[in-house]
Amino acid sequence: MVSFIGDYSCKVDSKGRVTLPSAFKRQMKESVQEGFVLKSDVFENCLILYPMKEWERQNQIIRAKTNPYNKEHAKFLRMFFSGTAEVIIDASGRALIPKKLLEYAGISGEAVMAGQYGKIEIWAADRYEKVSRADNEFASMAERILGGTNDITDGE
Repeated sequence: MVSFIGDYSCKVDSKGRVTLPSAFKRQMKESVQEGFVLKSDVFENCLILYPMKEWERQNQIIRAKTNPYNKEHAKFLRMFFSGTAEVIIDASGRALIPKKLLEYAGISGEAVMAGQYGKIEIWAADRYEKVSRADNEFASMAERILGGTNDITDGE
């Protein structure tokens, strides 16, 4: 799984195309040929860009945990897969984001692409600024999630 590093401001043109930052293109060389899946995020009003291999991995997780003949699971699957789009990176390094996904995320003109492991979040610039500020909440969250355990060895 690729870990995407960094966050970058990007312009979205009038047709909904956004140019991938060169750092991300370097980090995903083989993924560019395979394509991507773009979908709305489950928790936030942003978009998630998955390289096809990571999208397939996510699908394996979902298949293992759902039964399409269970009514609640079927509803979850419908909602999870709604708003997805296959995305191809063109020769100029641009991705075309469907209008309905741009509207969902409130993106127009300026966006931020933020790397994570296995995916890239795409945010409206003003929204990203609000959710990404380091503050006491992040410090407390880091302590709750990562503090108090020492499961990782340093190679000894």
